[in-house]
Amino acid sequence: MRLMPYRPRALLLTLLALPVLSAAPVLAAEAAPAAAPAAAGHRHEHSAAEIGRFLTSFYGVHGPTGYYREYRVSQVLKDKQTGSPDADVLLCAQNAPQDVGIGPVTVARSAGVGWATVTTHWAAGATDTFTAYVRLDSLPIRLDDVICAG
Repeated sequence: MRLMPYRPRALLLTLLALPVLSAAPVLAAEAAPAAAPAAAGHRHEHSAAEIGRFLTSFYGVHGPTGYYREYRVSQVLKDKQTGSPDADVLLCAQNAPQDVGIGPVTVARSAGVGWATVTTHWAAGATDTFTAYVRLDSLPIRLDDVICAG
């Protein structure tokens, strides 16, 4: 006993029951759903410009807001932060910087990731840099990882 009906058999019976001239629309209607999954399978990948705008907004002037920290950060980074309570893993620091700058974004489609160098500016003219990574297929766009320079 089969739990699934035979679709080809049902189609054949439908075709046999219809006049010869109306068989073409039935075949066309049967072929249409097969094309839909291909269109639905297309996924958006973030461009370098989108990633740059996101990182600029994410880091702002003095670092990410509570909203960004909660909703626009990967679970990997949340786990890193939990494991490092004395440091801010999103800024590779312990304090809020005076200013944050985002460098040019590089996109590696084959790796599915984009990244940029983030420069933090501190008192007395000191600066620090780290690399921020974004997955190209993240929806909504979110910070995936941060690698500190030192």
